[in-house]
Amino acid sequence: MTEERAQRRLAAILAADVVGYSRMMQADEAGTLAALKSRRTEILQPLVSKHHGRIIKVMGDGVLVEFASAVEAVSCAVALQKAMAAANEGAEECQRIVLRIGINLGDVMVEGGDLYGDGVNIASRLEGMAEPGGISVSGKIREEAAGKIAYEFVDLGEQTLKNIAGPVRVYRVMTQTRAASAEPRADARRPSIAVLPFENLSGDPEQEYFADGVVEEIITALSRMRWLFVIARNSSFTYKRKAVDVRQIGRELGVRYVLEGSVRKSGDRIRISSQLVDAATGAHLWTDRIDGRLQDIFDLQDRITTSVVGAIEPKLRHAEMERARRKPTDSMDAYDLFLRALALHNTRNLENSRDALRLLDRAIAIDQRYASAYALAAYCIHRQRLLGWLSMSDPLVADAVRMARLAAERGQDDPEALWMAGLVLSNTHGDSAYGLPLIERSLALNPNSANAWMASGNVRAYLGETDTAIAHLERSAQLSPLDPLAYITWLGFGYAHFMAGRYEEASRWLDRALHEAPDHPQALRLKIACCGLLGHLDEGRKWIERLVTVNPDASVSNLWAHYQVVMKKPGCLIALVDGLRKAGLPE
Repeated sequence: MTEERAQRRLAAILAADVVGYSRMMQADEAGTLAALKSRRTEILQPLVSKHHGRIIKVMGDGVLVEFASAVEAVSCAVALQKAMAAANEGAEECQRIVLRIGINLGDVMVEGGDLYGDGVNIASRLEGMAEPGGISVSGKIREEAAGKIAYEFVDLGEQTLKNIAGPVRVYRVMTQTRAASAEPRADARRPSIAVLPFENLSGDPEQEYFADGVVEEIITALSRMRWLFVIARNSSFTYKRKAVDVRQIGRELGVRYVLEGSVRKSGDRIRISSQLVDAATGAHLWTDRIDGRLQDIFDLQDRITTSVVGAIEPKLRHAEMERARRKPTDSMDAYDLFLRALALHNTRNLENSRDALRLLDRAIAIDQRYASAYALAAYCIHRQRLLGWLSMSDPLVADAVRMARLAAERGQDDPEALWMAGLVLSNTHGDSAYGLPLIERSLALNPNSANAWMASGNVRAYLGETDTAIAHLERSAQLSPLDPLAYITWLGFGYAHFMAGRYEEASRWLDRALHEAPDHPQALRLKIACCGLLGHLDEGRKWIERLVTVNPDASVSNLWAHYQVVMKKPGCLIALVDGLRKAGLPE
């Protein structure tokens, strides 16, 4: 083919393929082929025709479709995912066809009815980035389709795609029909707000942690307003250093209000500027600039919170506002160390976690009543253990339990300290009888805490309280729809379904968790067990190879000792061990 012979045109290209096709063919070749043929004839072809598309190529488990319109391409993709999800209900496993879809708008070359070029290649790369049952599109598609269809686009940022020159802006189409379940939206019955990262104007990049800490405290204070729906920090912070229109943020997070601002710290002086924006119109409802001394930081944060609440709900009771005020420590030095540790802890890096612990040790030495510092230190150690950096016999694990108890004793009205302490005591020490009530108290104090709902869901999943666990994990996802730590929630869903004996469903959630955190030992262990129980032995062996690279001492006996501490349903523990053995994990 030469460029001179080929015709060129602009086209919207849809690329789709079947998730887990090779495994399905190994399990039931005839059944899989029959189901795939049926879906093409009864679903794919009619929908492509309805949306004025043209099927270019069918390749085993994949298909390429051309559209003249970006709007028609996205509309067809959403309709296709909906129809596939409906057809999967009640179907046998070999007949459940789950697609990934990628769409790009670009210049293509045409020859002999086939299409070539980056316009096609980018669509194929985007398909590989999509979640099972999901749709990923390029920025060009979003530009053409936004506002013309009823579906929203979540910005995933610029991505480097294999064999594609230059980064590509990628968006996820928000539908209600993804195979694993859609991200819940904010509760439309209540006022809702997202607090964006405040800009650091101090002239010192190392003061970034302090600006983030100011926002963290404002989010926490606002979250204690029971009538107000507050998006969790982890989701709102995905917009850090991004020039995004407030109205777009409102659509993506499903909120009515956005709070943005800046922090300038110089010596003992601090200035906090903030503005409240109506996310629907972009109108500024309230703007303020507060100056003060660093020692007055908690009072300054309270003033901002009071102003925001007053602008949103003039009838707020004074008693509720007073209850929202809290001063975690009298020491500015201890608070500064805590904020530095928090910034390090939020990364998935062992050295950062160790540095965070050292900072927290210094904060506790300054203020031995600082519940948040004890709790975060305990949670740091808990995460080190979960990520395979510590064994259960490491002395630090006992320290985590001790500090979690101190956090619970000294932070009885601190919702963040309570959920961290409760999670550590439940899932490190196996003491859910003490730990779970701490998490429940945290939720009573702050019903908007995505982390507390996540902690409750994970602990209840281990206990086998499947329905409650799933409901609480869904609530966590609703409060933090763009959370970069969402893999912890997906892992919780995996455990909940595993404990209910729904191993296929558990496996799908674990795929999502491992997509975000490929080397997470807990997700790998449970995925291996699912593979063993489902008879996917070749796949299980591949996951075992990955597990032993991050958890070299992984064995059936070691994991039995680990899980019997927290997995309270004996039958589930036996099933877990049975799955690990069948998959080939060494004894």
